[in-house]
Amino acid sequence: MMSEKILLFIPMYNCEKQITRVLGQLDEEVLRYISKVIVVNNRSTDGSEQTVREYLTKHPEIPAVLVRNTENYGLGGSHKVAFSYAIENGFDHVVVLHGDDQANIHDMLPVLSAGAHREHDCCMGARFAKGSKLVGYSRFRTFGNRVYDLLFAMALRKKVPELGSSLKIYKTELLKSRYYIKFCDDLAFDYCMTLASGCLKQDYMYFPITFREEDQVSNVKLFNQAMRVLKMLARYIVGPKKFISSELRAAVRDAYTFEVIYETK
Repeated sequence: MMSEKILLFIPMYNCEKQITRVLGQLDEEVLRYISKVIVVNNRSTDGSEQTVREYLTKHPEIPAVLVRNTENYGLGGSHKVAFSYAIENGFDHVVVLHGDDQANIHDMLPVLSAGAHREHDCCMGARFAKGSKLVGYSRFRTFGNRVYDLLFAMALRKKVPELGSSLKIYKTELLKSRYYIKFCDDLAFDYCMTLASGCLKQDYMYFPITFREEDQVSNVKLFNQAMRVLKMLARYIVGPKKFISSELRAAVRDAYTFEVIYETK
């Protein structure tokens, strides 16, 4: 099982209240699969970083590194930091688990134990897949997400039960070309990745999860985000290859750098 190297990437921004619950998911069963954990602090302004450091100090059994982005790169930029870390350090897969405790990594264990992550380019936890459960998620947002899933499915000509998940696993081999480097650095990064999966003919599979909204603070401005995603989708439909190769970032960066804050021995 540990013959393959799996990196668990936890993006974190102002998750002081939730991050210990996320780290608490890393029990013995989970750590059988995970070779290393990288917590990427995207310049949090609360006590998230210190909370993680204190937790890791008390739990040296977790093989982890806590890093801080040089700038606030956004969620997409933090993905790029973790992807580069995985490529440069020889990891076979990257598991993504958001630091706001909306998903549970145990929902992915059946995928890992069955070896499905080796058969697909990406395995994505889907809020609207058969068997998924939504806790505290509004009907309005559920309806909006289902409409967008349908629009993306029509554009990609395949079933799309999720556009951006708090829990997923990528093959590192898929990421080595860094085709995603010009994609949006913010929350729209996942939409870009989903659209690229169609153009590049990547093999995505979806699995059910339990998704919670309790004490999390959403950074999504619904109307503005909806209009922006529609424009992205329209650009993709007009020219898929042109879209995924174009510069989609608000700020162009030569590199996504970070500082190591703490590492367990």
